[in-house]
Amino acid sequence: MAPALPAAAPALPAGPALPAAGLRATARIGAVRDGRGGTALPLLAGEGPLALRRTRGEEGEASVMLVGAMSAPLGGDHLTVEAEAGPGARLCLRSAAATLALPGRGGEAARYDVRLALAADSAVRWLPEPLVSVRGSDLRVRTTVELAATARLLLREEQVLGRTGESPGRLLSRLTVNRDGRPLLDQEVACGPGAPGGWDGPAGIAGHRALGQLLVVDPRFDRDPPPAALLGEFAALTPLAGPAVLVTALAPDALRLREILDGAMRTYGW
Repeated sequence: MAPALPAAAPALPAGPALPAAGLRATARIGAVRDGRGGTALPLLAGEGPLALRRTRGEEGEASVMLVGAMSAPLGGDHLTVEAEAGPGARLCLRSAAATLALPGRGGEAARYDVRLALAADSAVRWLPEPLVSVRGSDLRVRTTVELAATARLLLREEQVLGRTGESPGRLLSRLTVNRDGRPLLDQEVACGPGAPGGWDGPAGIAGHRALGQLLVVDPRFDRDPPPAALLGEFAALTPLAGPAVLVTALAPDALRLREILDGAMRTYGW
């Protein structure tokens, strides 16, 4: 029997209750070593707008594309993506297109939860396309990751505040990462109407429309951690208290943001 995956992270404080009329959908992915140097997907199940397609990955890696089968999340929706990588498995998760957070009929908040669990010696790349906060929307994004001590993680998040010429909706995003049962990173960002004052000022996003981050967790950083560095006027690399680095960036648009994060991924990722 394969070793159990790490336990799930403690639940974060619940946001406002969502109406029962909202769409509920969950995508579940399970990856295991196939015994031939590759990775199998015994579990690949999507619901509603969360359709899953297996695609060609790198050698030894299983690759899954998340395809939006309908417009979501709308206000009141609750979408969840759950992925587990067993011991030694390699998994890449991408999305086919940007995710648009759209307003619902009654102004309710929507939720989008991502839960990743990485067992010993596994490697997961979570590389979705940007999340666009559309005017009038209200979205709460919560990403939780549990890693074994020898697991590797490459995680990219990109958020765009409004479409072209449009003010953003409300966006609350929280990322919590635990490694070997200990906290590695726990941070939250809030933008748009109702966010704490100053979110778009000099101490916040300074008028930029796109913000993102790249988190790399890799045991090799125990031996050779990269130093803190500026990667441009509005981008920085920060070593974390563990074998991990965090790249944070602001940009005028999604294209420039992707260029910055792709450059960091070529240098520090795999």
